[in-house]
Amino acid sequence: MTTEETNTTTYSPYSGRWVALVRGRVVAQGGTPEQALLASQASRYKERPEIRFMSVPFNFPPLLKKIIDVLPPDVEVYLVGGAVRDLLTNRLSPDFDFALPSSGISLARIIANALKADFMVLDDERDTGRVIISNENENLLYLDFATYRGATLEEDLRDRDFTINAMALNLRDTTIIDPLNGGSDIRAKVIRACSPDALLHDPVRILRAVRQAAAFGFTIDKNTRELMKQAAGTIGNVSVERLRDEVFKMLGGPKASASVRALEMLGVLQHLTPELLKMKGVSQSPPHIHDVWTHTLTVLDQLDYLLTTSLRLDFDPEKTSDMFMGLVSLKIGRYREQFAKHFAAALNPNRSHRSLLFFAALYHDICKPDTKTIDENGRIRFFDHDVKGADVTVERARSFNLSNDEVERLHKIVTHHMRIHFFADRLEKEKQPPSRKAVYRFFRDSGAAGVDLVLLALADVRGTKGNDLSQDTWTAYLDVARILLENYWEHPEEVVNPPRLLNGNDLMQELDLKPGRFVGQLLEAIRENQAAGKIIDREQALAFAREELAKGTGEL
Repeated sequence: MTTEETNTTTYSPYSGRWVALVRGRVVAQGGTPEQALLASQASRYKERPEIRFMSVPFNFPPLLKKIIDVLPPDVEVYLVGGAVRDLLTNRLSPDFDFALPSSGISLARIIANALKADFMVLDDERDTGRVIISNENENLLYLDFATYRGATLEEDLRDRDFTINAMALNLRDTTIIDPLNGGSDIRAKVIRACSPDALLHDPVRILRAVRQAAAFGFTIDKNTRELMKQAAGTIGNVSVERLRDEVFKMLGGPKASASVRALEMLGVLQHLTPELLKMKGVSQSPPHIHDVWTHTLTVLDQLDYLLTTSLRLDFDPEKTSDMFMGLVSLKIGRYREQFAKHFAAALNPNRSHRSLLFFAALYHDICKPDTKTIDENGRIRFFDHDVKGADVTVERARSFNLSNDEVERLHKIVTHHMRIHFFADRLEKEKQPPSRKAVYRFFRDSGAAGVDLVLLALADVRGTKGNDLSQDTWTAYLDVARILLENYWEHPEEVVNPPRLLNGNDLMQELDLKPGRFVGQLLEAIRENQAAGKIIDREQALAFAREELAKGTGEL
């Protein structure tokens, strides 16, 4: 029997571990050769064991194979952190971190030259260089080469955040160094801090633990949860950009609402986004079945459910038992590819479009506590909560240093999030669908955010009524969604963005007008009537303008 066969049969329970062998039998094990040796000496101090690594079958991604191929032969270098974790769990890692005793910047430059990639010095003090690669989808991949955080590789690993991220893979012989038993925690699906002060040392790790627990379906170790609570008040010591990045990764990943709830329970939100906590316990009148905070978290759940079921590209309506999602597929399922392209067009390369929509959903009712009133019939109202909420959302977005495009998109979503509710209510009660002019005005005001508004409205109504949502109401919402999306994606030049037949100079010249607000109002009225199908050419546009001028109002 070969050594490889021995490793995969007799010693399979020890895969990924270092073992001490005495006369062919495993007498001890550890995450490093030193740990295995010390463990064996504790019980068999007179014997000299053979220390061997029990191999793990790795499926190296092509990029990592290329890196291994171009490594200088005399360099000691390890793949470290989350990339090792991802290899062990068969996940595709977006980035690779490497640790070496010295010359991190120098090695990064060598690798960049060999791969014909871009290079930059990331951190002079820590001798860290970065290689930047653009893949076939034009996404950027980062390869960071850094010198050890301590005197040795083990010190480097012990200084990291969680045990599942504190492993190193020797690229020369594919052995693993795992001093904190991160491999065992991966198998147990547990997130455990590397040390008692790991979270105080870098409080952004609190958010990372929550995000990774949701992403991997892991639980957070009880003691680590207590450490997170104790360190929650120190997140103000972290740069706003790092906090923002973790928040948006969280919102862009699975179980966003569970992550937000976890941050609340851990005492993080009061230091991160305290305005959100005002929604807790704020009651609402029927048809709402939840208070504002619970409703908000439910909307996040419903939005996630919508995007990962009926609107997923490979969704099979024949396999769903959810009648409501089946109706989604029936009414707007034909736009799955368009939705996919919509979300692929991120407004910022560092943050997904999905995460921005979930941020808007998290804040869409942020000003309900501030606008709550109770009328003479005892009904609770929230007048202008949408408009005021948009301002609060923008304030938080700017504090997170989001781009202007992202801020504008968030403002539009929160400002206009009630409009589809009005459309659907009128369709259900009065059998009046949105007119072509209404559709034009909706997209004039919202632009591409109109697609986000459709999705938010569907999640919002499910989060509002829950099991009380009737099929008639849901059908009305889906019919409105279909009308809006059909015009946006299938008839944009007819209704959403009709071509301009005249400009301001044309109007002033033909009608002998002076520059002013009336000219702009005339142009907009012409476009609205184009969208409604009442004006189709330049002559009709001019005739309409003359009629409006003849009315003598000077204002439309």
